[in-house]
Amino acid sequence: MKSFLISDNRDTWVGMRLSGIEGVIVHTKDDVLEVMKAAILDPDIGIIILTEKIVDLAKEEIMDYKLKLKKPLIIEIPDRHGTTRGADVITNYIRESVGIRI
Repeated sequence: MKSFLISDNRDTWVGMRLSGIEGVIVHTKDDVLEVMKAAILDPDIGIIILTEKIVDLAKEEIMDYKLKLKKPLIIEIPDRHGTTRGADVITNYIRESVGIRI
């Protein structure tokens, strides 16, 4: 199984490429959704890695994929500048996904 990166910047793409992870750089919501659909349909891809800014472009659609799909695993990473999310991002994700307040 392979990992695949969808990034908004070249630095993250180059870093992942050096570790053997292929990917693309996109800048629009339409491009994000198009690449996501292709990656989801590829049976060799087991993990889709998205930068935070990419998730911000298509948050609702990506969250829908995360909640409904068993494969591939969709994860969000910060870019080289660090995270823009708050400290309680995991708690918020659980609250939105399951509806349980922790």
